[in-house]
Amino acid sequence: MSDETTRAAHLLYEVGTLKNQRRTGWWMAGVRDPESVAEHSWRTALIASVIAAMEGADPAKAALIAVWHDTGETRSGDINHLGQRYLESKPDPRGIAVDQTEGLPGRVGEVVRSAVAAYEEQDSPEARCAKDADKLECLLQGVEYRAQGYTAAQRWIDGSLGRIKTASGKALADAVLEQGSLDWLYAAMR
Repeated sequence: MSDETTRAAHLLYEVGTLKNQRRTGWWMAGVRDPESVAEHSWRTALIASVIAAMEGADPAKAALIAVWHDTGETRSGDINHLGQRYLESKPDPRGIAVDQTEGLPGRVGEVVRSAVAAYEEQDSPEARCAKDADKLECLLQGVEYRAQGYTAAQRWIDGSLGRIKTASGKALADAVLEQGSLDWLYAAMR
């Protein structure tokens, strides 16, 4: 087995740790067992593809950017906004991606670094759709936690809503807020 293939396998194990890493901001809202970073990233990628399709951008590219957007947290952890205030400098996801992809097959490393850089730099319609998807996913999760009785989740709902920029992202956020978290089930059962 080549060294590059071994490094690719290492990366696959590394990103798997995101399934065990909790999104720490929700603890401040009283959520005892919040979603994992991997769960957040998965739904964010799906949302990014929807927003991109609605915006006339490339859904696959937006989903790729979204699925990689938090992978640096395998090394930095999920540092909530309050915790970030006490850091002299926030960990740079682009630098982490460079370290994570060292020794990978060339094209693999390029894809990962490019996706992370696009998200951070917001230099394309797909990157902007991925960013909006990140905020919309947080809003959705907040609505779901609020429905479970975590009233403090309202702060995350309001904060996320104010950060969505695309017309399609805003329209989806409005639609989410106009319904309950189980309205989809009632509609499907008809």
